[in-house]
Amino acid sequence: MLESSTHFEGVPKHFNIAGPCFPDEHYMLDALPRLPEACQLVLDHKYFAIHAARQSGKTTLLMSLVDRLNALDDYCAVYCSLEAVQGYSNPKKGLHMIIDIINNDFSKMDYINSFTRQPHGDDATGIRDALSNIAKSIDRKLVIFFDEADCLSCETLISFLRQLRNGYIYRKQIPFPWSIALVGMRDIRDYKAHIRPDSDTLGSASPFNIITESLTLRNFTGEQIKELYFQHTTCTGQIFEDAAIDRAYYWSEGQPWLVNALAHQIIEKDLRRDYTQIITSSHFDAAAESIILRRDIHIDSLLDRLKEARVQRIIEPIIYGGDISFDMLSDDVQFCLNIGLVAGESLKDLHIANPIYNEVITRTLTYIAQEKLPESLINRWMDGESIDISALLKEFQKFWRENSEIWIEKFQYKEAAPHLILYAYLQRVVNGGGRIRRDAALGTGRADICVSYAGKKYPIELKLAGTQPISESLEQVNKYMERCGSAVGWLGIFDRSKTKPWSKKIYWKTKKIAGDKVVHIFGC
Repeated sequence: MLESSTHFEGVPKHFNIAGPCFPDEHYMLDALPRLPEACQLVLDHKYFAIHAARQSGKTTLLMSLVDRLNALDDYCAVYCSLEAVQGYSNPKKGLHMIIDIINNDFSKMDYINSFTRQPHGDDATGIRDALSNIAKSIDRKLVIFFDEADCLSCETLISFLRQLRNGYIYRKQIPFPWSIALVGMRDIRDYKAHIRPDSDTLGSASPFNIITESLTLRNFTGEQIKELYFQHTTCTGQIFEDAAIDRAYYWSEGQPWLVNALAHQIIEKDLRRDYTQIITSSHFDAAAESIILRRDIHIDSLLDRLKEARVQRIIEPIIYGGDISFDMLSDDVQFCLNIGLVAGESLKDLHIANPIYNEVITRTLTYIAQEKLPESLINRWMDGESIDISALLKEFQKFWRENSEIWIEKFQYKEAAPHLILYAYLQRVVNGGGRIRRDAALGTGRADICVSYAGKKYPIELKLAGTQPISESLEQVNKYMERCGSAVGWLGIFDRSKTKPWSKKIYWKTKKIAGDKVVHIFGC
């Protein structure tokens, strides 16, 4: 039982991690400057699409657009979420539900005094007729934002899009909405996955080929994160160190939900609203670990995608730095970009979207291995001041030789299994007080791991045998050692040949490079 209602007096705004943001409750950035083109497209009488990853601010943006447009004398803007129609592939049920949603949302409009609920009508024309009748009855320019539009599937989606297209084409002859936006996680071209799920290519945006543009919401910049966090400082006096804000960007790469979740974890959970404490980069490191271990719904919704073949085709080569046989415009790549699982402007730069997702994905894919590996690995090579990485990796070579064939079969991502198993092995060890940072990107031919423990860093680079000359590999290891600030590095080479004997695959060599630097090369 609450002791007193005064417990709530003076409670400031908070960082939102559930649903859209509201100015009177949450710290938030003005949504409209994040996508100024959207408002202009409405004013220009256009139909368009908006796509962005889950919990990146789409609904907050749409509500801001609705408020802004309805403040004008000649616009009537309405937000309609189609999420409830998900799974209704039968057009009769699906289209009837859409009309019910439209009726309910329009009936809430304050200045529509005598709204007439639209009948379900004919399945082939019901949506078009309902929107036409509403547009005719309103003495304003009608604007509709259909959120979660990519929830629609099969014949329901086809008919919905066709009726919007038909109304658009004939809107000089019949009343019809001034502007419509379809909003969701997927780009409009990806809607055809719901129409022809067995198709190799999703092709063009047809049948909804009337859109002018397909826009996307970008992640926050470092300056935007600083602006958002400063709102909390202004409200409470609590200070974020500059290095802390940099660390927030490092962990999140500006993903809006993560930016809010990190601050929420620190302020609400870790510091328990003790606003006298200065927030440091260490606080963000601890908060990131909490989010990784907790796996909120936001994280789990992305992890579910790992089971999909088209996601595996992109994520697996990223893990081990391999190549893929398609380009940035391929449907698989675009899908992973659209749902926010990966980021990058080119194939060479394509990587898991941020370090938190990277860590969660790796731990998820290695969960079985981590559970089965012996507890004795923890602290076995750690003395409180350093880790004997060479001894650890030599022990892993023995483990790999004895168990690799059995363990690889446990993994869905079999091509990346060697890297994942070593990740799991290292993770079990550093659970005793260290930290691992993993870096990988498509087409690099390598995956980088930096183990941190007691202030020391141990750079390890992994490759598949035969991908490049050893001289180039050593040059890359040298650059990675420089980034980690280490004079010693390790280069692991996995040989997947089925004919080569283990006596040739397992080896240990030590080379001096760039003066007095040392690289230990180990084969697996």
